Amino acid sequence: MASKNKNDNKKSNKLYLIIIVALLLIAGIILIFMYQGQKAKEKEVTYDQLYQDIIDKKVEKIEMTIGGSSVKIKYKDSDDEKTTNINSLQPFMEFVNAQLEENPDFEVDLKTPNKLMTIFENVFNFLPTILLVILIFMIFKMQGIGEKSKVYGENEENNTGVKFKDVAGLDEEKNELIEIVDFLKNPKKFQSMGAKIPKGILLYGKPGTGKTLIAKAIAGEANVPFISMSGSEFIEMFAGLGASRVRKLFEKAKKIAPCIVFIDEIDAIGSRRTSNSGAESENNQTLNQLLVEMDGFESNETIIVLAATNRPEMLDKALLRPGRFDRQVTIPAPDLLGREDILKLYTKDKKLANDVDLKEIAGDTAGFTGAELSNLLNEAAILATRNKHKVIEKSDIEAAVKKITVGLEKHNRVISEKDKKLTAYHEAGHAVVSKFLETQDNVKEVSIIPRGLAGGYTMYKTNEDKYYISKTELEEKMIALLGGRAAEKIALNDISTGASNDIEVATGIARDMITVYGMSNSLGPISLKVDEPYELQIFGENITDEVGVQVKQLVDDAYIKAQKLLLDHIDILHVVAQTLLEKETISEEEFNSFFTE
Repeated sequence: MASKNKNDNKKSNKLYLIIIVALLLIAGIILIFMYQGQKAKEKEVTYDQLYQDIIDKKVEKIEMTIGGSSVKIKYKDSDDEKTTNINSLQPFMEFVNAQLEENPDFEVDLKTPNKLMTIFENVFNFLPTILLVILIFMIFKMQGIGEKSKVYGENEENNTGVKFKDVAGLDEEKNELIEIVDFLKNPKKFQSMGAKIPKGILLYGKPGTGKTLIAKAIAGEANVPFISMSGSEFIEMFAGLGASRVRKLFEKAKKIAPCIVFIDEIDAIGSRRTSNSGAESENNQTLNQLLVEMDGFESNETIIVLAATNRPEMLDKALLRPGRFDRQVTIPAPDLLGREDILKLYTKDKKLANDVDLKEIAGDTAGFTGAELSNLLNEAAILATRNKHKVIEKSDIEAAVKKITVGLEKHNRVISEKDKKLTAYHEAGHAVVSKFLETQDNVKEVSIIPRGLAGGYTMYKTNEDKYYISKTELEEKMIALLGGRAAEKIALNDISTGASNDIEVATGIARDMITVYGMSNSLGPISLKVDEPYELQIFGENITDEVGVQVKQLVDDAYIKAQKLLLDHIDILHVVAQTLLEKETISEEEFNSFFTE
């Protein structure tokens, strides 16, 4: 089915190209006609003027086509030709014949009409109209191509080829959705109990967590057709086309039921309805049609509508009421065990060295989605091939993690000794401060080798997945972030722009602590996260000033504590910075050795 989809896209792209070319051609022809008409007007003479010029013997020759009305005129002592149109041909010919007898120098050239040229001229005159008709026909044809739904699976129709065993890290979610498979396979079992299977199931979570994959797995396990469309495919340039495509999608589903209808990125058409015109009105029509279609089929028709979105808060409430998308299933980023299962799944077709520990990799990739883990292993395989390794080694995977999280390593960037020293103290400041903060992760590697836009980096070792963060942890996170700026100030008595991102992140944490998490001592546990600024007025006129003061106080306190920690351990700061200047990179073991000594 993928090839069929590509062919439809190619056809659609070709039609778009043809339409553009046709429009340019029509515009060109119109310009040519306008230009020729202007030039013709410049060379035209009136009939009365021609009549008088012939009498005055200024005309040397006239040229006419038998049966035609256009006359070409050549004047004496002039190479330019003039033209005019004759309305009454018979009187003009009588006048010309009389002048031929009186003026021997006057010449008349009568030509036989060329039928082929006449046909060509007529076609050329009607060419803009012909092209316009062709253009309208192609637009309707293109509209038909856009309305085709796609059915994935074996023989491009029946089976996705994806099973639940191909989905890792989502055990609870699979258990929640396994009853959908049972219903599609044996609907009478549920119907005899009086149970109705949900008409629609909304899958939501951050990009790359496997929403589309698990939808395909449901269809694959149930061995039913999988009709899939993206939300953006419903909306195009023609008003009412989205609603028409929704109708055609459900018509097709009813014909091939039992089946799965999957709408990816449903927020493209399912966002909250507005009273605006234009694109918003077209979205409203499409959403209204979707709501009508979901109400229009019964549960016993064995059609299950699955939808995926990254932004469930954007969806219209009518879409989520019982009877439409009855059930919402969160597809989260995998935890430690889930990441390990995903890594096992994606390494089946890859050659790994014996020292590669998938559990350790899972621990170092907290927050990674399934798609990101797949990309990580692919990058590691590419690096292993580039390094001419026979298998994917541990170093290849570690390099891939750094490449994805920090950026591409830049060995050839020329850095001055002054900038190198500043970077060394900056990264040493982050690392040393973090070592003395109980809630912060252990330092895994410190380097002053530029990666991406960063002049250096401090990489931390993630020991566990975190679902809640305490106030102490947030405060110590700000201290660690500002450790680089503090080290620059203490060791070099100067500061640089290198801490801009650290300051931005620290300020963001402080702002969220006050406005979102209710961690302010004076303001108390209230949420100040509002959509419109005027909503803050319910807390008083000076609330924004108070928030600003609180945020500044948190950041200032973190900066002061970072400086104090570094002043208390200034010797270690100098040792770490000097080692970085010599070696450029310090490992976890070497960094920890500075503190044992």
